[in-house]
Amino acid sequence: MIRKIEKIEIHTELTANAQRLYDGTLPKVRPKDAATLIILDRTHGTPKLLMGRRHMRHRFMPGKFVFPGGRLDAADRLVPCASDLDDGVMEKLRFEARNGSSDMRMRGLAVCAIRETYEEAGLFIGAPGENARLRGADWEAFRSRGMLPTLAPLRFVGRAITPPGRNRRFDTRFFAVDAEHISDHLAEKTGPSGELEDLHWLTISDAHALDLPRITKEILHELDVRLKRDPDLAPQTPTPFFFMRGKSMVRAEI
Repeated sequence: MIRKIEKIEIHTELTANAQRLYDGTLPKVRPKDAATLIILDRTHGTPKLLMGRRHMRHRFMPGKFVFPGGRLDAADRLVPCASDLDDGVMEKLRFEARNGSSDMRMRGLAVCAIRETYEEAGLFIGAPGENARLRGADWEAFRSRGMLPTLAPLRFVGRAITPPGRNRRFDTRFFAVDAEHISDHLAEKTGPSGELEDLHWLTISDAHALDLPRITKEILHELDVRLKRDPDLAPQTPTPFFFMRGKSMVRAEI
C-alpha cells in the first residue's frame, strides 16, 4: 500500500525560494496537471540526460534549462497507445491525485510527457501499431510513421507541486525512460514547437552547472541517488513528492 513517509524532511533552500517568490496579492490558483520526461542515455558509462533551454520569449521560466514537458491536454486521456503503464507506476500516479485519479487521466499524464517530448525535442517514444484512431495534429508525425506512443518503458521518478502565491501553478509528474526506447527522431534534431533551444545530452554533474529551476536541481539530485542504488528504476522504489505544508516545502515519499 502506498503511503507518505511519516518523517518529512524540510528542504530549507527550497522553502526560502518558495517564500521569496510568494505574492499574496494573487488570487488562489489551482495547480494544473503537467508531465515531464527525462530521457537517459546509458550507452557510454556515465548516464546522460536530455535537457534544453527555454526560449527567452517565454513568460514562464525564460532561459532556464529543463526537461521536455508541459501541461496535460484534455485530449491526452483519449490517445490510443501501443502498451500501457506498469501497474506499479499507475498506482503511484493515483496517490493523492488532486484533479482526478481515473486510469484514463493517469495514462494521459504519461501520454502528455511523450507528446511534449516530440513537440519540444523531435523525439518519438513509440512502437508500431494500428493507429487509425490516433487523431489530431499533435500526432500526425506518429501516424505517418505507423507508430503509437508506448507507455510500458516509462518509470515514475518524482512529483512536485508549485507553491501557492504564483500566477502559474503545476502538479508535475516526472517520468524517466531509457534512450533505447527512442524509435525515431526528426531530421532537424529539435521539436516543431520551438519551445526548447540548445538541446544537449548532459551528465547530471554538468546539468547542475546550468541555469535550472530550483525544483529541477532537486529532481536531478534525487535521480542521481536513485540510479546509484536502483539503476533499473524499479516501480516499487519510493518516489519523492515535493509540496508546501504551511510555510515550508516538504519532501514525502510515495
